[in-house]
Amino acid sequence: MALIAPSATPPNSENLVQTQGIGRPRVLLIIPPLTQLNTPYPSTAYLTGFLRSRGYETFQADLGIELVLSLFSKKGLQEVFETIRPQSDNLPGEARQMLALEQAYVHSIDEVVAFLQGRDPSLATRICQGRFLPQGPRFARLLDSDKRSGTLSTLDQAKHLATLYLEDIADLIQATVAPQFALSRYAEHVGTSASSFDQVLQSLSATPSLTDRLMLEALARHMTAVRASLVGLTVPFPGNLYGAFRIAQWLKATDPTVTVALGGGYANTELRRLQDPRVFNYVDFVTLDDGERPLLCLAEYLSSRRSVTSLCRTYFRQQNSVVFTSAASESDFSIQEIGTPTYDGLPLDRYLSILDTTNAMHRLWSDGHWNKLTVAHGCYWKRCTFCDVGLDYIGNYEAAATEVLLGRIETLIQETGRRGFHFVDEAAPPASLKSLALRLLEKGLTISWWGNIRFEEAFTPDLCRLLAASGCIAVSAGLEVASDRLLAKMDKGITVDQTVRVASAFRQAGVLIHAYLMYGFPSETIQETVDSLERVRQLFAADLIQSAFWHKFVATAHSPIGLDPGRHGIGILGPAFQGFAENDLVHEDRSARVPDWLGLGLRTALSAYMERQGFERPVHRWFTHRAPVTTVPRDWIARAVKPSKPAGRSLADHNRQLVWIGGQPVIEQTDRQRCTVILPNETEDRRIRLDKPQAQWLLELIAAANTRNKQSPPAYRRLAEMRETYPFGGPSAFDSWSRKSAWRTVKQAGLLLV
Repeated sequence: MALIAPSATPPNSENLVQTQGIGRPRVLLIIPPLTQLNTPYPSTAYLTGFLRSRGYETFQADLGIELVLSLFSKKGLQEVFETIRPQSDNLPGEARQMLALEQAYVHSIDEVVAFLQGRDPSLATRICQGRFLPQGPRFARLLDSDKRSGTLSTLDQAKHLATLYLEDIADLIQATVAPQFALSRYAEHVGTSASSFDQVLQSLSATPSLTDRLMLEALARHMTAVRASLVGLTVPFPGNLYGAFRIAQWLKATDPTVTVALGGGYANTELRRLQDPRVFNYVDFVTLDDGERPLLCLAEYLSSRRSVTSLCRTYFRQQNSVVFTSAASESDFSIQEIGTPTYDGLPLDRYLSILDTTNAMHRLWSDGHWNKLTVAHGCYWKRCTFCDVGLDYIGNYEAAATEVLLGRIETLIQETGRRGFHFVDEAAPPASLKSLALRLLEKGLTISWWGNIRFEEAFTPDLCRLLAASGCIAVSAGLEVASDRLLAKMDKGITVDQTVRVASAFRQAGVLIHAYLMYGFPSETIQETVDSLERVRQLFAADLIQSAFWHKFVATAHSPIGLDPGRHGIGILGPAFQGFAENDLVHEDRSARVPDWLGLGLRTALSAYMERQGFERPVHRWFTHRAPVTTVPRDWIARAVKPSKPAGRSLADHNRQLVWIGGQPVIEQTDRQRCTVILPNETEDRRIRLDKPQAQWLLELIAAANTRNKQSPPAYRRLAEMRETYPFGGPSAFDSWSRKSAWRTVKQAGLLLV
């Protein structure tokens, strides 16, 4: 298929009946530029697996990674430099310096990309020696901590330097030949607060840039190979919208008979009131919420198996008006029914493991491939007033059965050869994670996993140890405003002290933690913001969190605050809805102010804390304007983790199961009455001396609680049952013994109550 220049206004796709009767459509699902460079966005993987299970020939493509690989190549860079050379006199000094090093960039780019793909680790030493990579502006801004080579392995240091090298090139491209290009987003401004479709149309009327052309060349290759009659475009973020419409524009100009559908997170949140018929000059359908049922209905419509009016949650144009139908009689598919995602067709070995930060937790988002799965659909809490709790992706909660989730994990390991998993839940439920962890340990299935949770006190120290034993390496969660008054006001369901206890439990288990933070919540005072920063400082200083991100509160159209702003003390100023997108709302806070310098100080402090710096600096001094001194006690964390009353067993403890995650105990006989029990685990052996009958009882207890290599879920004993049957004096005798050091040693060695 020849690559042609698309027209500014594609042919009108008014008559939907013309697209019917084509037989079962061949489906191509596309991830437009740009999401991540290290791993595919999971939406097409889920939908491809689902549609194939229903008998449809389905293919998928990530045009983002293909665009990047075309651009970051010897041929691509030569074209970049050839394009900008005639304008060299008008370039800023940094760009002219890079132009002077053209040959160094062109000659090194293929090798650097191969290194970041993991195909040539031997290049690491040469990169670290400092004479291989041309060093542009990003290198000059290296933090002192980045320059200390002793803090990083040679491989990680080389990855970090190679990432800076790519970022320098990306900055040059953005400043000269493709203003819309960035490494993790594409023309994000086009999709941000796009209440009118005019700004999308304006961007599409411009001559395609170099990066646009590379994207469309990749698209042409896929269309030639697949001969798709239905193309689905997933738009998860504003930074994918422009690419999606540029793709749709080309498709309609090249072959108007191809049906184009658009969906994804952006559509689900921003296009719920779509009214502008001009959108359908580019796409034929826009679907909302989970894509399985709408796409299946659309495929059936194209196969003449249903009418257009019986589509599911779908917009289309009819007689120059936008029509929405959700008349499909069938219900949505459950999380059990959607099947296992597949990465078949996506070039997993060509993604780039970049290291844009040396922070151990933060790097998980950009370093290495992660198989993506969900433990549960939606959020089990769904009460936070700032969140889109009424929309399907939050409000429709359903947990996957453990055996189903386990089967998907095993299938993806077999398909990809990768054992890293990112659970992309809104908030993974503690009970489901416990069940999954037990089954992973019982089957002896080794994976590394991380995901999003809530700071629930259900995450006890013992549960966190169980999750870590099953492969949990990190969690992320919303601390939000770090103020009890504001957490209650937003109905978050946690307290700041509770957050400390949960974070402490995860850190004791060796799990990394990322905290999501916000400022400027309605009625938040500057004093509360400063106090929030002090709590965050203490959490970092105590190594209870390792990474965080601070964003400014934005009222959204579908959140409780956006739906009833007066009740929450704010007024909505706009933007006025003009037929296209509606989500982020401009508001005024009637009881507080949020000066710009506040966010700058918070972000500056956070950057330092993530580099393990700046803890001794009083928090009010991070701000460029006068700010109040914090009122948070310096020993807040110590107070928060200290029990308010003597520790005792609760009813919840009695109902918990006894689970052993340590090694196989060994008895050493020391005399006729007493013996030494050796309790091994991965890092050390612990020893206790017991009477022989009690030692034998303990071994039987551990055997019943052992998770190792059990092929069917065993019935773990509960603490209450064990107390009642304690053979050496009953419950009171056990309670007395459990307060002694021997029982504490058994617990430390691996006996958990979960």
